[in-house]
Amino acid sequence: MFKRFALACAAALFAVLSIAQAEESDRYGAQKVVYHINQDGGQESKYYKGALRNIQNQINAVGRDKIEVKVVMHGNGINFLKAAKTDQTLQSEVTSLKTQNVTFLVCNNTLQSRKIDYEADLFEVFEDEIVPSGVAEVSYLQQQGYTYMKP
Repeated sequence: MFKRFALACAAALFAVLSIAQAEESDRYGAQKVVYHINQDGGQESKYYKGALRNIQNQINAVGRDKIEVKVVMHGNGINFLKAAKTDQTLQSEVTSLKTQNVTFLVCNNTLQSRKIDYEADLFEVFEDEIVPSGVAEVSYLQQQGYTYMKP
C-alpha cells in the first residue's frame, strides 16, 4: 500500500513539474518587436553590438518561431550598417539574425539627405528594406502591434 502511495506521489510530482516546465517555455507567447536605432555606435560599434545582443537574447527567450523583429535605422543609426561593411563581427551577427526572422529597415530620408548609396555603402541592404521615413515606420509598426524597444 505504501509503495503504491509513493509511486502515485512521484507520478503526481512528475506531472506538476512537467506542467511547470511547459508553462515556463511558453511564458512569453508570440511577440512582434521594433528595435529603434538612431544613434552612433561609439568606439568599436559597442552600442550596435549591444543592441544585437539584446535582440538575440530576446529571440532566445521567446523562441525564433514565436517572434518577429524589425530593426529600424535612421539618422546616425545608419552608421550601423556602414560599420558592418568592414566589421566581421557585425556582419556575422546581422546575417545570423536575418535567418531568425529579423528584418533590418533603413530610412530613405536619411539615405537621401546624407547622399548614401545603400548598395555601395551599407552591408546587405536591399531595395525592399528601405522605408520612406524611419520615424514614421516606427510609429506605423507600433500601430500594427509591435512593441517598441530602444536598446
